Amino acid sequence: GPPPPQNLIGSTDELQLVSEVAIDLARKYGGEKVLVVLEVDNTLLTTDQVEDCTVAVMRPAQADSAAQIRRMQDAGLKVIVMSSRGPECRQQTLAELDRNGFSFRASAWPPRDGYRETFITDGGDRSVDYSDGIFLAAGQDKGRMLQVLLEKAGIPEPVLIVMADRQQDSLNEVMKAFSHTGTKVQAWRYTRKKSDTVALALRQ
Repeated sequence: GPPPPQNLIGSTDELQLVSEVAIDLARKYGGEKVLVVLEVDNTLLTTDQVEDCTVAVMRPAQADSAAQIRRMQDAGLKVIVMSSRGPECRQQTLAELDRNGFSFRASAWPPRDGYRETFITDGGDRSVDYSDGIFLAAGQDKGRMLQVLLEKAGIPEPVLIVMADRQQDSLNEVMKAFSHTGTKVQAWRYTRKKSDTVALALRQ
């Protein structure tokens, strides 16, 4: 069998690296045992405007973002969004993801439909929302929020979590939450600058 998975912390300005790492891990451990967790703001989508859910128009953080997500989904991985946005941002978030070619329902961690109502997690103090593979954690500790989401599903936890997020604090929270569990975390800080995205858009 494959060697035991290891924790990893890294940084990249290229989502292709994250997708290739995740796909390789899926070959070793099975796609259903690898969960990919991605932030929306400044990781999948970006904007020059104020970053909240009232922003009208967002664009992919890099031109092939949606294609990289589909590569992982086609390889059988579980791929979800976990955002610091709150439940009040659901409709706008869904609309912007859909407009930019992202869909997470088919690759959602169970239940695929999610939960019909918002809920407050153990250890949380604000309502969160999970449906169609999109988890809106309302600015709370992402490590604890992700733990509760996995526990709530009532199925074995993944062998590995591959996470990409602009915020190092969020990555640290997830690393810490799973440090004493059987689930390993490979945490990637996504470092592409907005100016890089704007320049690429102007060239196309």
